[in-house]
Amino acid sequence: MYSEIRGLHQAAYILALFAFGSQLLALVRDRMLAHTFGAGNELDLYYAAFKIPDLLFALFASVLSVYVLLPFVTRARENDSAKSGANILGQMFTIFLITYALVATLLFIFAPYVIKLVFPGLVDDSETLVTLFRILLLQPLFLGISSLFGVVTQLSQRFVLYAISPLIYNIGIIFGIAVLYPVLGLIGLVGGVVVGAIGHMLVQLPLIIKSELNFSLVKRFDFSLLRSIFFVAVPRAITLSIQQVVLLVLISMATLMTAGSVSIFQFAYNLQSVPLAIIGMSYSVAAFPVLANLIAQNKQDIFNIHVYTALRHIIFWSFPIIALIVVLRAQIVRVVLGSGAFDWNDTRLTAAMLALFTIALTAQSFMLLLIRAFYAGGNTRLPLIIALIGASVAISSAYLFLHYFATSNAFRHTLESLFRLEGVSGTEVFILALAFVTGVIVEMLILIVVATSLFGIKWDGIWRRLFEAISAALVAGLSAYATLIFVVDGINQETFIGILLQGVVAGIVGVVGAVVTYRLLKSKELEEISKSLHAKFFKKDVIGPQ
Repeated sequence: MYSEIRGLHQAAYILALFAFGSQLLALVRDRMLAHTFGAGNELDLYYAAFKIPDLLFALFASVLSVYVLLPFVTRARENDSAKSGANILGQMFTIFLITYALVATLLFIFAPYVIKLVFPGLVDDSETLVTLFRILLLQPLFLGISSLFGVVTQLSQRFVLYAISPLIYNIGIIFGIAVLYPVLGLIGLVGGVVVGAIGHMLVQLPLIIKSELNFSLVKRFDFSLLRSIFFVAVPRAITLSIQQVVLLVLISMATLMTAGSVSIFQFAYNLQSVPLAIIGMSYSVAAFPVLANLIAQNKQDIFNIHVYTALRHIIFWSFPIIALIVVLRAQIVRVVLGSGAFDWNDTRLTAAMLALFTIALTAQSFMLLLIRAFYAGGNTRLPLIIALIGASVAISSAYLFLHYFATSNAFRHTLESLFRLEGVSGTEVFILALAFVTGVIVEMLILIVVATSLFGIKWDGIWRRLFEAISAALVAGLSAYATLIFVVDGINQETFIGILLQGVVAGIVGVVGAVVTYRLLKSKELEEISKSLHAKFFKKDVIGPQ
């Protein structure tokens, strides 16, 4: 847990492994919620109560994150001492506690008015929603402190410890569902979230206490330094919060639709977050310290190589995964969520939205990496402007598509036929996913153009990489589909084991098809991955001279 991890690919794979474990727990969490509540009003209240606290967390955690503070802490430690670096963290810790206490107090007092304004479709249950919202205001506090701890954790190259925190968070939520909800109802459900947030923070505490960067509250502030930090941090905080604002607006719109629309949207979004966390987040988190260090050393050419290498590997992984999820979407949703109160109508609608969300997997992964590349170079304004454009496209598209969906039978029937939603009720929520994906793709395209121009990234061999990835995706998808039709069609699809077996067998065949395709096409990425894993797990001991 406390060992250092160095090297882009090794760190990325370690983070990916634990991200996979965390996402597995998240799937268990969602299955328990779906089994208990189905896509209905109670779960809509639960997910709606999260949205504003999640926005607060995005705002504050962005300011306190390693991507903002690492350059300042590193510079202070190298130019002066570890004590100077710890003092910077202490100043940020103190400001965060004061600022968040004020914001949370105001929201606690005015919660009834805020809830009615933001979630107009849940006015009848506003009293319950206000109570849940007030409890969840504790979540950003503990996760914000944990983000500050994460600066020390990542600076120490303790990626395993950093990656364990989300597992603890999800365990806390599962504890709330299994233990607290039967006793306390919905209050116990959100109580589990708070317990998970506390665990997310505490698991890193032993390292912080022993670290030379251990920090505490301070009485004096270096306002010149703080201005420099906030000059970098505030645009970044707004940039990363914009997606939460988009989700907040879309969820607000969903509350005006059929009961359960909020839950369906959130379930599909959570499912697509699994591959995004494993691929996009792992590479972007692992790459950032390396990129920041290269910029500090003025090694632009090597910086560009690292960015392009990460982008190549994102393409390598994401295209076949998109194909497999689109083909196996029904099996995925039925295995993860298809239990108890979660009915067939909910399953079909969630599966369609999952397929649509997943189409933007590569775009979202690119965004995570490129935005961090901008931050490593100290540029926070351009990502903010581009994020605002993407958000504007997403929100305006939502209103435009909903109007067109309601007035054009041809548009409605085309979408419902394409995603097999004929006869499914509540399909208007599907439009919200379409709007989200539209905004993401537009933002990604702009980011690529600007990053190429600003950094001078050379896309050598990109068309070959795309050809290889598309070929692997086609083979993976067709192999999985053929397996579903001809090989495992006879498996009993009325049981959990049968559906799981059907999906796993088809998925394995699809993965084998993708790997064989990459091998036949002599994929450079496959060779790099093989060498990296071999170096990590089969390295020989070095015999020193006597």
